[in-house]
Amino acid sequence: MKNPKKILIIIQRSNGDVFLSTSLIKKIYEFYDSPQIDLLVNDDTYNTASLLPHICNIHIFSYERKAENRYKQEVQLLFKIFRKYDLSINLTSSDRSCLYAISSSKKSISVVEKDLKKSWWKKRLLTDYYHYDSSKHILIQNLTALNILSIQSDNILQSIDIKSEAYNSIKNKLEKRGIKDFIIFHPSAQYEYKVFPKNLRDELLSNLCNLGFSIVVTGAKNKIDLRIKEELPSLKNLFDFIGDTSLEECFALSELSIAYIGMDTLNMHIAASQNKRVFAIFGPTNLKAWSPWSNQLKKSATIDMPIQTYGNITIFQADMKCVACGRSGCEDSGKSLCLNNISPKLIFEEFMKWHKNDVL
Repeated sequence: MKNPKKILIIIQRSNGDVFLSTSLIKKIYEFYDSPQIDLLVNDDTYNTASLLPHICNIHIFSYERKAENRYKQEVQLLFKIFRKYDLSINLTSSDRSCLYAISSSKKSISVVEKDLKKSWWKKRLLTDYYHYDSSKHILIQNLTALNILSIQSDNILQSIDIKSEAYNSIKNKLEKRGIKDFIIFHPSAQYEYKVFPKNLRDELLSNLCNLGFSIVVTGAKNKIDLRIKEELPSLKNLFDFIGDTSLEECFALSELSIAYIGMDTLNMHIAASQNKRVFAIFGPTNLKAWSPWSNQLKKSATIDMPIQTYGNITIFQADMKCVACGRSGCEDSGKSLCLNNISPKLIFEEFMKWHKNDVL
């Protein structure tokens, strides 16, 4: 197509989905010679969206507003974006997201379900589409839109440029606490079924703190993170940063760290995008789609196994037949027994192998 001057990218999923669109956005911006790129995201991912490069405007969808008035918000959003763009790219296969893509521009590309009963009308109304494939990493799925547009991709997970103010702020916080060389430990996630149990978490932290260098614990101000903050053990060399940093400062903190140890969440993807050494603890999440992306090898994990290393990434899973089920905890209960079956000793031993061979 001719160079579009206004482009809308729609991502109505989690913070990880929004962040993993960075590579797509950068490529489109470069290829089409600096077009206006706007986003449409859910309100709980706005902070992540606001840090993405080359974004002019961000349209917000709120599930809270939807509960108050089912159709008012949809109508208002449709009015705002109707035929305002030359091209729309939708990275979410939901009906609502597809309608936004179709309404906002004459040229629309979207991911859609393979099930024809769900996607037949989308395929008829969209300019082009591709199928959601749970066997492919989200980064690769997002970059599929580039193939449709005949834009070459390098399959690299891009990070964001961090402002000097965020770097200086974090450096000051580290200096005040006497922290020099440190690793990040991120114990939380957006959902409870992804969180490592307290007793195993405490054992791992105790072993790590005995190494002598600093362990910086990161997290936000949500309910799960603040509960973990209250539960943190009192250990030498353990520094609690939960709720004490902005999201951009988290990027800066990650960039300054030696390595990442923690859960399957946005912070893990941030560390991977910065080519950090990552030790990731996984519960029921589908590895093929959501494992940390290794820029060194341009690949992610494709099989489930108790421990595996590829490039700068090591992943830990339970040795259970049900792993990874892809559900929201056991039978969608919100609790994952598989996380109780990952040995903190094994995580520590793998970290020590790398620390002795590559750091010292």
